[in-house]
Amino acid sequence: MGACEGVAAVPSAVSRRTVHLAVLVALFGLVLAATALRFALEPPGPAARSPVDFDAFRLAGDLVRQGRITLAYRFSEFQGLLRAEFGGTPFLPWTYPPPFDLVVAPLALLPAWLGYAVFMGGTLWGFLAALRRLAPDGAVPALILFTPVVLVTLRCGQNGLLTGALIAWACCGLLAGRAWAGVPLGLMVIKPHLAMAFAAYVVLSGRWSVAATAAATALSVSLAATVVLGPDVWIALAGSIREAKTFLADGYYPLFRMVSPYAALHTLGAGPTVAMAGQVAVALLALAVVAWASRRLPVRHALGVTAVASLLISPYAYDYDLTIVAVGLALLLPDLIRCARSGERGAVYALCVVAGGFGLAQSAVLSARFGPVPELVPGDMPLSLSGFCLVALLGLLVGILARARRAEPALTVR
Repeated sequence: MGACEGVAAVPSAVSRRTVHLAVLVALFGLVLAATALRFALEPPGPAARSPVDFDAFRLAGDLVRQGRITLAYRFSEFQGLLRAEFGGTPFLPWTYPPPFDLVVAPLALLPAWLGYAVFMGGTLWGFLAALRRLAPDGAVPALILFTPVVLVTLRCGQNGLLTGALIAWACCGLLAGRAWAGVPLGLMVIKPHLAMAFAAYVVLSGRWSVAATAAATALSVSLAATVVLGPDVWIALAGSIREAKTFLADGYYPLFRMVSPYAALHTLGAGPTVAMAGQVAVALLALAVVAWASRRLPVRHALGVTAVASLLISPYAYDYDLTIVAVGLALLLPDLIRCARSGERGAVYALCVVAGGFGLAQSAVLSARFGPVPELVPGDMPLSLSGFCLVALLGLLVGILARARRAEPALTVR
């Protein structure tokens, strides 16, 4: 059997892609509408509902409006405000860089249901549009594989669709060789730990105009945040990050929904020091893979590998951040279908589904047993497997692409 097979396992005809995309959009729209309705029918209140991430976004936005955003970065005070609004014992630390404070500020001006609909509807549209523009043939199968990720993002009102869209648009610019690719890459200052692999790729591939544009963009939005919010917000952010490190080491975060090797090792019983050592080792390996891909693979393949590697750099990555991995798979799937063996394709699909759906499945089981937002104590955290799945996925992709390159040295698919 040759290195590349002529097997068409995903919908390649335009009509079939259109039908499948329409079904996906209808599903996403239904979940979005149902969640917006829940926000409308269950306003804040001790007996109404438990807060989700979007509620934290709105609260931080309201603190921006009041000129008190530094309170969001003090865990006890921010949780006290959430508790006063919703009751219970919420655990939603605020560790976002100040530029994201400017993003959420307008949400406080709208009713919760409308703010949710605007934010999530807009970011969903941006993600779908960017993914289709980037990879017309791979977008739909990638969305199918990562449907659980999109659904969990919509349900909790998180920003994974926004970061996925920014990375997809950055990849569009990098594929076209345009300096403007640095604009969406620079805007990833809202979650810089998820853009480190792409920053390494830009430097290692000598895209200096993109690097300069990204740096200028990040600096500009950071300066704007400083002017609007005041310089003390950065000091508050530093304090919040110190608190977050303690919470992560002590196991207070919902590690079963995290997708990092750190979370996987920690839930298997490794102490925080050992788990962090494993995370650092994986991060260095992932950056080495990015360096190899930037020099040895066609641009499209290198960007796909970099997107998958980007989720292995930081210990702090959740299931809703896997939209970035969906971008990478959308770039790679058409050629993987042609070049991978059937068993390898099945393994890629399975690893994607498990990585994206394991935390969601765990959440469903816990919700059924203990309520919508179960209170878990450190040391009694459910297992996390997604980090191991991403490591295996990256290794499998590298093996397939390396074999294909040896078999077809002239392979230059864009």
